[in-house]
Amino acid sequence: MLENTTLKLRALEPEDLDILYRWENDITLWHEGNTLTPWSKYSLRKYIEESFQDLYEIRRLRLMIIKKENNRAVGTVDLFDFDPFHNRAEVGILVDREYQKQGIAEQTLNLLKEYAFHFLKIKQIYAYIPENNEISLRLFRRCNYVIAGKLSAWIKSGNEYRDVYILQLLRD
Repeated sequence: MLENTTLKLRALEPEDLDILYRWENDITLWHEGNTLTPWSKYSLRKYIEESFQDLYEIRRLRLMIIKKENNRAVGTVDLFDFDPFHNRAEVGILVDREYQKQGIAEQTLNLLKEYAFHFLKIKQIYAYIPENNEISLRLFRRCNYVIAGKLSAWIKSGNEYRDVYILQLLRD
């Protein structure tokens, strides 16, 4: 369920520290998420150590995206803000620049959907995507997410505010 012929999704391991440190501290990615300050290796080490905890306990799950041919970590995918009463969670994905435009993000979202819907029994997964992030909007639309709404002036980018779309995928 967490793998196909080219990728597998796995739990965080201690050896992921350096790659997570690089990704989490890449300032060029911060505008896509909610990161405002750098992560220390100490903080990431604690995060990895605590990542074994149950989704129902900590309300989040981060998985590493592994390319099977070389067993290399090429990105991460997250379920977070999990609400067990309403059975929904937000999804976030990052694919390393070196591995973009290879279909990895689409495969990953499809693997995560199968896991979330059929194993975790989550009813819906959703994402907030800035209106100017056309690549992510196309990706999520290809994965059958639908635009469920638009939030005006939702995120700050420099001295401007940008609108954000909410994209939603419901389990049948």
